Amino acid sequence: MDQQQNKYFPTIKDAIHLVVLYIFVQTLVDFPLALLDYYNGTDYLYHPVKKIILGIGSTVFIFYYAWRRAGVPLKELFPYKSFNVLILIPVLFFLWAAHNLIGEVNVWVDKAIPPPPWFWEMFNKIFENDYGIYGAILKVVIMAPVIEELIFRGVIMHGLMRNYSKFTAVFVSALMFALFHLNPWQFPSTFILGIVLGILMLRTRNIYLCILGHAINNGLVLISIEYWDVIQKTSFFQSSKSNQLLISALIATAALVLIFLLSIQRKPKSN
Repeated sequence: MDQQQNKYFPTIKDAIHLVVLYIFVQTLVDFPLALLDYYNGTDYLYHPVKKIILGIGSTVFIFYYAWRRAGVPLKELFPYKSFNVLILIPVLFFLWAAHNLIGEVNVWVDKAIPPPPWFWEMFNKIFENDYGIYGAILKVVIMAPVIEELIFRGVIMHGLMRNYSKFTAVFVSALMFALFHLNPWQFPSTFILGIVLGILMLRTRNIYLCILGHAINNGLVLISIEYWDVIQKTSFFQSSKSNQLLISALIATAALVLIFLLSIQRKPKSN
């Protein structure tokens, strides 16, 4: 790949450095607090005020750094072209169906790499909060989608789309998004989510749609955790596994078709 193709920030190498820098900035605070909690039995690491301050501070620093390096207006780094709001309906149905299908993949992953007890404890703490369900919604459904989409479908995809092919931009941004979570048991679902959100960005060029899609996904996860027992008693989940997978596959396919149809960009009429 020649130098002309790689003149814009961020390239793949720059994107890796950016994500590592973001993780490093957070670790500077998280690691000492984790040690303090371990030896003193405290819970500073998961304190909501600390998470908000660290989340906002580290994110603002990364965005400012990336914006200065990219040297473009914010509206270009975080595009917001108009889109058909009806596209959110097939996005919702696709993500619901995809979770059902990916659940089978996760079973194989769990068998190959059994998750240790500390993982489930850490995973549950993501959704637990001193402010109950409202705190979980703030953290999981609002803050995480905004921050992660501005980084991966905003800053990173902006540079990748200018330097590489569309396929490379979507694939690499999704791969980095999945690896960013540092969680092999969550990798299949985050990678597929990254692919879908990358396609939405590619076809609509609207960062807000990606944020909403991400929020819908995390909201589905939160609902499934909060109301797991109730959901498992529904007629769909009481049916055979083969029936669940078939229906989910059909819904996912139909939803993808609708997503592509509703994301077609209309060319402006010429005078």
